[in-house]
Amino acid sequence: MKIGIIETGAPPRDLQGQFGRYPGMFADLLGASGNQFETFGVRSGTFPDHPRSCDAYVITGSPAGVHDGDSWIARTRDFLRRAKGEAALIGVCFGHQLMAEAFGGKVERAAGGWGIGLHRYQVRERRPWMDQAGEIAAPASHQDQVVVAPPHATIIAGSDFNPIGVLVYEDQSAISIQLHPEFEAAFAAALIEARRGSLYEEEVAKAAIASLAAPNDNRGIAQWIKGFLAASASRP
Repeated sequence: MKIGIIETGAPPRDLQGQFGRYPGMFADLLGASGNQFETFGVRSGTFPDHPRSCDAYVITGSPAGVHDGDSWIARTRDFLRRAKGEAALIGVCFGHQLMAEAFGGKVERAAGGWGIGLHRYQVRERRPWMDQAGEIAAPASHQDQVVVAPPHATIIAGSDFNPIGVLVYEDQSAISIQLHPEFEAAFAAALIEARRGSLYEEEVAKAAIASLAAPNDNRGIAQWIKGFLAASASRP
């Protein structure tokens, strides 16, 4: 399967030497066996020639907000709409929000402030490509979140902090999640540390870093995504 990585952001430059960039994190998460990956740096104007250039696209996280006025955000939103029914879509964090906004949902600042550290979502509805877990935990890093789900999208997991945490689109091969299963705990902690005292207050950052010591379900969520991709590939 050919998977396009729609790269909408990058880690702070001083973290990239140790942890790499988001396309590499997703390639590690989803595994290279049987998959080809191609990165599209949409912030610099690099887009797929056609939605069918890849079998699926992963839309990454970003420091940008979906309502920012940058032209690349509007172009990416338009590409997602053109890709509907042409390729499978997987949105993560900013990608989750941009997909929701592109297909008729609503995104706003989170009422509870920044969501950082290890967050837990309760599974509300199951799909055949999911395991039996009733709860998932993975790093979070967001200030905005989806507050109204798009038409034809089902909320399958969330929390009190973020009720619309995972969406499945019933009218296309598309899923999205607010959490970051591609973030290993060490990177999530380093990212918080880099923003401590600027974006995050000291005590909030300290608690969030401590939470990352608990086990996460990154690999379990990866299996969900792989199962979803396999199911998408088998559709006529």
